[in-house]
Amino acid sequence: MAFSPFEHPFLSGLFGDEEIALQLSVDADIKAMLRFEAALARVQPRLGLIPAGAAEQIAAACHSFKPDMARLKVAVGTDSVVIPELVKQLRQAVGGDAANHVHFGATSQDAIDTSLMLRMKAIHAIFVDRIRQILALLDGLDQRFGSNPLMGFTRMQAAIPIRVSDRVESWRGPLARQLTALNTLEFPVQFGGAAGSLDKLGPHGAAVRAALAEELDLADIRQWQSQRDGIADIGHHLSLVTGTLGKIGQDLALMAQSGREISMSGGGKSSAMAHKQNPVGAETLVALSRFNAVQLSGLHQAMVHEQERSGAAWTLEWLILPQMVMATAASLRLAGETLAHIERMGTPAPDLSN
Repeated sequence: MAFSPFEHPFLSGLFGDEEIALQLSVDADIKAMLRFEAALARVQPRLGLIPAGAAEQIAAACHSFKPDMARLKVAVGTDSVVIPELVKQLRQAVGGDAANHVHFGATSQDAIDTSLMLRMKAIHAIFVDRIRQILALLDGLDQRFGSNPLMGFTRMQAAIPIRVSDRVESWRGPLARQLTALNTLEFPVQFGGAAGSLDKLGPHGAAVRAALAEELDLADIRQWQSQRDGIADIGHHLSLVTGTLGKIGQDLALMAQSGREISMSGGGKSSAMAHKQNPVGAETLVALSRFNAVQLSGLHQAMVHEQERSGAAWTLEWLILPQMVMATAASLRLAGETLAHIERMGTPAPDLSN
């Protein structure tokens, strides 16, 4: 039984997104955490913190290591985080004196949050590409149908005639602004040690963090383990994207009511009315936008990290952010599919040439 529609055996046909689900999978998470451990080991010999030979052994082990998932599950039930058991198993795989240098100076949150940022950076690139594709589809619709007349509606009442181009621009403008805003997002390494002070690394803490960020191609900022505005900001931008697409979906669904303002292919079937083509994609864009708007408030609740680390607020992020990511993925996918199925918008001017 699946509790999430994003991975449900049949609901995922509507809500799922395999490309993004792979980035959120347990395999991707562990791979990214091992990337963190390997990178940490590689940079530390430069400052004389661990032997170069040990770093090579650790990096090699991280490349081929496969954890015992059953033991990880049991350990998380007690520890609430996966890293203590994962590091224990990794040390066993490394063996010898080098095992003592695994995870040196780091803490669980460093590996887990850095894994998240590595994967969010990859997801971000996919989302940016999809938004560009949607903008291209909107440009195409404007070129094909932009001069066609359309009734403008205010407060759900017919107002004055407008052009298709006017409505398309109300979709395109916000999405273009979201693309610009998304390109300003930073994805920082997390490296603070036990309480954020990198105490085990002495005067070398900032240098190790900077080298680690460079090694992983992440931004270098001071530890943010209890400062979660960056996570909330990611959620904020996800909600703005889905909200923008939700407005497009709402407009398309309303335009499809009479069939005079728009013609679309690929509609959903009805079990009772064979003549219908339901605007499923458009409707789902509305639902996903409202879903993310609700989830965003939870991420703001998760900003309240007490003192130097919170278990409760951090756990709340795990429950919410992946769902928002998947909702955004589904929304971008459905928006592209739905816009591509538009065959006509507005009413073409009559041909008076004959």
